[in-house]
Amino acid sequence: MKNYSVFDILGPIMIGPSSSHTAGAARLGKIAGIIAGGDIVKAKFLLYGSFAKTYKGHGTDKALVAGILGMDPWDERLRDSISIAKEKNIEIYFQEENEEACHPNTVKFVITRKDGKITEVEGSSIGGGNIVVNSIDGDQVQFTGEYPTLIVRHKDVPGVVSKVTTLLYNANVNIAFMKVFRTDKGQRATMVFELDNNISSDIYDEMQNIPHISSVRVINSLRSY
Repeated sequence: MKNYSVFDILGPIMIGPSSSHTAGAARLGKIAGIIAGGDIVKAKFLLYGSFAKTYKGHGTDKALVAGILGMDPWDERLRDSISIAKEKNIEIYFQEENEEACHPNTVKFVITRKDGKITEVEGSSIGGGNIVVNSIDGDQVQFTGEYPTLIVRHKDVPGVVSKVTTLLYNANVNIAFMKVFRTDKGQRATMVFELDNNISSDIYDEMQNIPHISSVRVINSLRSY
């Protein structure tokens, strides 16, 4: 049985009008910006379901842009986020998609950094300001942003999971949830850890040196009451 918090019942502190279309959208944008990293010069938002139908009226467009600028759902600047992005010379594009997504309130971010690196992040706003990230650069993931999150891309060979979990154990980092996704046996795989502790730079550096690991991402918790 799930234990509900005051946050779940009342919803988040935010600039309105909708927790799903503004607070959730802002959180999705913020986490997508963190995942992309670096200086953002262009952001394309592919909108699905009700996001595509009502994004202007519900302020979803402003919330998404506010998020990639690092703003929280309650930031007063959210209303002016698109103008702020233009002042920062960030190109903004919105595209309405017709096909169905995994959830009605879904968006795919295509973010280009100053160094030319492009990152794709897909996520959904699932109600009450809560979110779930579904994929990063085409690889399936699943996490909410409520916990410090560690994402490890690696080759699907024996021993890699054990080495990562042992490293976390030795650093006294507790794993709240863990999922492993793979494209096929022996091919590319992604581990997602939702943790009770933040990851230090020492752990990050040591993890990158583990054989068969191609990338490590650390995302701080977005949960705030």
